[in-house]
Amino acid sequence: MTNVLTNIQEKIPYTIFSGDTAIWKITSLNTDYSNSTHTLSYYFRLESTGAGFTINASADNDDYLITLSASVTGSQTAGTYHYVAYVTRASDSARVTVDRGQIEIKPNLASSSADPRSHAKIMIDKIESLLEGKADKDVSSYSIAGRSLNKMSVQELLDWRTHYKAEYNREIARLRNENGDGSGNTIKISFGNTNNLGYYDPVSYTHLTLPTKA
Repeated sequence: MTNVLTNIQEKIPYTIFSGDTAIWKITSLNTDYSNSTHTLSYYFRLESTGAGFTINASADNDDYLITLSASVTGSQTAGTYHYVAYVTRASDSARVTVDRGQIEIKPNLASSSADPRSHAKIMIDKIESLLEGKADKDVSSYSIAGRSLNKMSVQELLDWRTHYKAEYNREIARLRNENGDGSGNTIKISFGNTNNLGYYDPVSYTHLTLPTKA
């Protein structure tokens, strides 16, 4: 595994654990926005509550060096943060946005009791529990587009399971890529028993009785 503290990456990470340090550099800005006359800043805003914070890059020869310190990540609420990166000209405070995206700060498993599963994985598990007739006791508190899971038809649940499985597959592929395990373009997530040929055995949902649509 690459030592990301000494082998500085040239892009912001997709994910970081609370309490970890993330360092990256931007090498493509200095031609147009010299770090001798401009400041590069990142503003992060939490998706769920709107809470935000700002960090400023430092000059590293001709590059911009950005550090998300352990104290900063450790003091933030876990979740998905949308960010914008912008340069500000020192002479007149003129500002230009140069990048935008999102990063996920994951809970520190060593000090948090929060569920480590992603939203996609949680939704898959809740939907599976309904389809198998073994609904979790809190499943009624989960909803999609304003509709409770236990108000959905079997077909709707199957469709949403397919949606979240695809999202989860992308998460796993990205994680494998970040860990240097290849692109992860071909990933099989098992949601049931497989037969001798490696295919999933058909599952009957005829036992399932769900409430009618709201």
